[in-house]
Amino acid sequence: MANIARIPITNIYAGDYTGRILVGAEQQPMNVLLDTGSSTLALDGAKYHPNLTGGDQSTTLAQTDSYGDGSTWTGAVFKTDLTIGEGGAAVTLKNGNASIAYTASSDMFGQTDGILGLAYAALDDAFNMPQNTWSNQYTDVQVRSGQHQTIQPYLTQLSGEGVVSDKISFLTKRSFPHVGGGDGNDPLNQGWMIVGGGEESTDLYTGAFQTVKVLSQDWYSTNLKALIVGTKEPIAARLQGSKGMPSNSIVDSGTNSLCLGTQMLKAFISKFSTAQQQQLKTAIHSEKLLENSAINLADWPTLTFILQGATEDVRIEVLPSDYWQVNSQQAGYTQIAISPNPDGNAILGLPLMNGYFCIFDGEADNGIGAIKFATKKV
Repeated sequence: MANIARIPITNIYAGDYTGRILVGAEQQPMNVLLDTGSSTLALDGAKYHPNLTGGDQSTTLAQTDSYGDGSTWTGAVFKTDLTIGEGGAAVTLKNGNASIAYTASSDMFGQTDGILGLAYAALDDAFNMPQNTWSNQYTDVQVRSGQHQTIQPYLTQLSGEGVVSDKISFLTKRSFPHVGGGDGNDPLNQGWMIVGGGEESTDLYTGAFQTVKVLSQDWYSTNLKALIVGTKEPIAARLQGSKGMPSNSIVDSGTNSLCLGTQMLKAFISKFSTAQQQQLKTAIHSEKLLENSAINLADWPTLTFILQGATEDVRIEVLPSDYWQVNSQQAGYTQIAISPNPDGNAILGLPLMNGYFCIFDGEADNGIGAIKFATKKV
């Protein structure tokens, strides 16, 4: 039986959740962003310095990537030891793929030490360059002109070595850090990630799983059919993805809001009372915080996202306390966890996950994958 590692995670460093991995022969702790919306493991070169005499192996491969918030990095691919988990539950991958970023935008890593992509190999593209990429640090433009290929992401490598199953599971509680409760010691800012399993963690969830179908092996691409606001008529989602996307939506642990296409967002806002519409517009479009006293969560409806399931449609509920984040950014103020996506697709981030124990199962459906939701235990 493959190993299963459970690690504590927190949202205080990046808003999204981070967890610790150990890198290299000296097992240097690195606090990395946990992102099911990408596939590359990239470490901040200002914080991790490759040990070429101690086991880190440089290559002629380079990677460069950009994200929805505009952040970017470019780096050299190394082979190095990667450990996750602690004590007897620690899992070590020998000669794992990791990029060391030698350039990055100022908003790329922030207080984190890197990013761990947890999606599929199709997004883990690398470029073979004429010479060693650590000694010869190519620009992003030069890298994109190299010979394109894909490399195996972290989870795929673990599975291929028989170390763990190709599964990653999450229990999260917030979309943004909770202010005023003790920061890192605040239970609302903590959660769990399970590498290589999920169903066995019965202390974290209750009841049966609902299984959402994954449509392609890139992002965790899903088919959003409709959005229901309270008991109002459903808002139909666009049938196809935009700009060549394989589906109309993805589920993404690296996004701290529900990003809706322009048309769906407009229809969504129209389902609320006049006063609530104004509050939503102020919070979403003006990006303003509202005083806690202005938002009575009991007056706001539950949102229901209808997604294509493995056998039948799946209904995932998002409570008002998940799309309105109380005591966010500053004590006494509430932040909306809904945002526009001009591309038209829906990016279903942490608010969709916060009410559930979620398994991103890369082995389900003959390796195409599935996302499983069960009610989390508080």
